[in-house]
Amino acid sequence: MNKKKRPLYLYYLSIMIVILLLNRFLSDLLLSRQEEVTYNEFQTALIGKKIDEVQVENEVITYTLKQDEKHKQYVTGNMQDPNLTEQLNEAEVKYSRIYPQEINPFVSLLVTFLLPVLIFWGLGNLLFKRLQKKMGNDGMTFGGGGGFGNFGKANAQVYVEAQSGKRFSDVAGQDEAKEALLEMVDFLKNPKKYEKIGAQMPKGALLVGPPGTGKTLLAKAVAGEAGVPFFSISGSEFVEMFVGRGAARVRDLFKQAREKAPCIVFIDEIDTIGKKRDGGGIGGNDEREQTLNQLLAEMDGFDGSKGVVILAATNRPESLDAALLRPGRFDRRIPVELPDLKGREEILKVHAKNVKVGTNIDFNAIARATAGASGAELANIVNEAALLAVKDNRSVVSQTDFDEAVETVIAGYQRKGAVISTREKLIVSYHEIGHALVAAKLKNTAPVHKITIIPRTSGALGYTMQVEEQESNLMTKDEGFEKIVTFCGGRAAEELIFHSITSGASNDIEQATRIARAMITRLGMSEEFGMVALETVSNQYLSQDTSLMCSDDTAAKVDDAVMRMIKEAHEKARAILEENKDQLHELAKYLYERETITGDEFMKILSQKEA
Repeated sequence: MNKKKRPLYLYYLSIMIVILLLNRFLSDLLLSRQEEVTYNEFQTALIGKKIDEVQVENEVITYTLKQDEKHKQYVTGNMQDPNLTEQLNEAEVKYSRIYPQEINPFVSLLVTFLLPVLIFWGLGNLLFKRLQKKMGNDGMTFGGGGGFGNFGKANAQVYVEAQSGKRFSDVAGQDEAKEALLEMVDFLKNPKKYEKIGAQMPKGALLVGPPGTGKTLLAKAVAGEAGVPFFSISGSEFVEMFVGRGAARVRDLFKQAREKAPCIVFIDEIDTIGKKRDGGGIGGNDEREQTLNQLLAEMDGFDGSKGVVILAATNRPESLDAALLRPGRFDRRIPVELPDLKGREEILKVHAKNVKVGTNIDFNAIARATAGASGAELANIVNEAALLAVKDNRSVVSQTDFDEAVETVIAGYQRKGAVISTREKLIVSYHEIGHALVAAKLKNTAPVHKITIIPRTSGALGYTMQVEEQESNLMTKDEGFEKIVTFCGGRAAEELIFHSITSGASNDIEQATRIARAMITRLGMSEEFGMVALETVSNQYLSQDTSLMCSDDTAAKVDDAVMRMIKEAHEKARAILEENKDQLHELAKYLYERETITGDEFMKILSQKEA
């Protein structure tokens, strides 16, 4: 007997025993509700006309008293009384006689035993199939057939060329990544060209980058360009509570891939199973580690010349196990970074193809206003612009819709129903003009694009938007310091005009502190510490959390240096506003009345006052 099937048979045997015990229990329960009496007691009740109904079957008389319809009594024996029928008629009792019929023993066994088991088995299978469908054919590996047959198999979604429909033309802003993947596409299309010279294609490529930059889209585009099956599975689907399931799914995934070669296997969020092994599990052998070991063994075990390419994506490459990144496994590491200015413009145009837009849309201006945005965020901006057009009952998306969509993604929707007092509105006006005026008087800051005091759902009561005229990849010490000065402009304006401070500068304080600390601890822009790395970034693509790499005394000195830099920037911002106090009043009054002004309007008023 197959040992894998034994637990299943034991399972059904247990069900049969439960059914028999249940049948016995119900029979005893039914009999417990009846009371056995003597035949004389039955005769007394019958003569006294106290009986309502009588039923005769075999050697048993079952009757019900008139005053108690629910409680039944029965008598055994004395069924040969010839006067029983006459007595029942005289007492005006409803009675019936049941004549037993002979039942085939096989039919009796079938009806009383096998039929309930089959019904229970069918319902169980139906329940498990629905459960598998709901959970993506997930479950525990039991062995045997029936509804348990798919448990333990990989849940990979398979996309063929016609289903995915993705090409490199659908991916914009990632020219370097596409160029690195083109070689894999060529290998999948023309493997003999590489076999002739003896070259072997890398078994795997790791796509690393921030969320929303198009790593999954790139993997689908590779499969679409090569016209091969595409297996897609998330790393979290391998890791389960029960030991051995993840490893079994890895084996099944690679088995399917070999059968459909040439093909592409894409594992999203591979850091879920590929984390560095540290012996954290029981005896250093937990489920996650077993899954990783199986993945490493499978990648070593298959022949790359067969046309199976492994692609994986992660936002946390620093957490991956070194054995996973060595040559022969994930040979290539392909960065999928945030798009630059040209890339953002191309991404906007790609997503705008599916939207009816006006003929005078300036995608370059939108791209400049969205510095640091990912491809997913840019797609969201295009969709938000289309929703705004529909909301205004227009069939074409305008430039205004895109500008409002950018602000919606950055700061949230407008809170048109928000009630703000006159004093608070005036404070916010001076606060935002303080930022804009300080930025305009500095040399190394981005031009002011828009100023508004309309509250947003993000919690901001207003904001000042600055847009760089050109994309820059480097930041000088003067630029970093002047950014801190600009952040201090809002609080300085409140102090200068109202001689008090509010909580409106909380975000400014956070941004200024972050830049100042980075300049001192990581960018070497401090005369006191010079080119010494005092802090490291633990995750460059996600939270960008930092950790200090210095003693407590040095950390205290770092804090002092940060406070001195911010204090110096704050004093400079206040000095600029004091020198231009009249312009501050004029611009704040104009903003208070209009609520929103453009950068051109701001500069026009500023230049008139200067003249």
